Amino acid sequence: MLVTGAAGFIGSHVALKLLERGEHVVGFDNLNDYYDVALKRARLERLAENSHFRFMQGDVADITATARLFDGENITRVVHLAAQAGVRYSLTNPHAYIQSNLVGFTNILEGCRHRKVEHLVYASSSSVYGGNQKLPFSEHDSVDHPVSLYAATKKANELMAHTYSHLFRLPTTGLRFFTVYGPWGRPDMALFLFTKAILEGRTIEVFNNGKMRRDFTYIDDIVEGVVRVLDRPAEPDPSFDPMAPDPARSNAPYRVFNIGNNQPVELMAYIEALETCLGQTAIKNFLPLQPGDVPATEADASELEAATGFAPCTPVSEGIKRFVEWYRAYYAP
Repeated sequence: MLVTGAAGFIGSHVALKLLERGEHVVGFDNLNDYYDVALKRARLERLAENSHFRFMQGDVADITATARLFDGENITRVVHLAAQAGVRYSLTNPHAYIQSNLVGFTNILEGCRHRKVEHLVYASSSSVYGGNQKLPFSEHDSVDHPVSLYAATKKANELMAHTYSHLFRLPTTGLRFFTVYGPWGRPDMALFLFTKAILEGRTIEVFNNGKMRRDFTYIDDIVEGVVRVLDRPAEPDPSFDPMAPDPARSNAPYRVFNIGNNQPVELMAYIEALETCLGQTAIKNFLPLQPGDVPATEADASELEAATGFAPCTPVSEGIKRFVEWYRAYYAP
């Protein structure tokens, strides 16, 4: 079993879940400095406690390193989570997204193709819905109007995966994650930034003047969805109609699913829940909507539930409480 991005937020949690059920996991990550490398290494230390885990440092955009990875390991299934993340960062560092999210994904597809991997599960994003304002977001809707380069690369990943599913019968499943949060999270995400600033008595930046709605999805729900999908390789849809093609299905072994809580929360309510857990009130600086952002997200997770019997359900109040408990313990003086 290969998990790319194993030192990342989602990747480390997925690898841990697979190890706990007895899988042998090879973790692959370049440990770049997009954010605190010490946090990434701490995640890896948790994984290294299990003798079934082996870590290899390398970059998915490095064709030689990726080929060596597939040639040297007995890889039957792949969870591809390595990517350059972040919407706003893509506005100023576009080449990082081309290398990691497009070149890197090509290398993973090629490795899976030649290795005849049983199932490739890869991270897409709710960002692909872009300018679509029809809520909740459904996999059956068009996603042809991205509003950030990050979103465009994730849409491209879905198209690339379909090509390999069609040409080489490689089973691929793309997972559109909706605003993932929880313990061991990314320091560039809102919950992490808000918590750090509030505890330090600094101002938090509240975009779109607080009029944002997000389908915040707790990490354990994301992991459960990933693993359940991994165990169900994509299959061709016998009822697929090429005269009225469904974006979420194909006559190739290809699927796309939303993984979201299906209970969007107002940003101000999210901040209030955090203030309650911290026992402190945030100093707020209200700002306009930022380029690349969208005012609202909401996942229709019915396809995921129908296929796997699972739908995310952790309430934000509980998820934030668990994050704050982890944050206080991890950063305790």
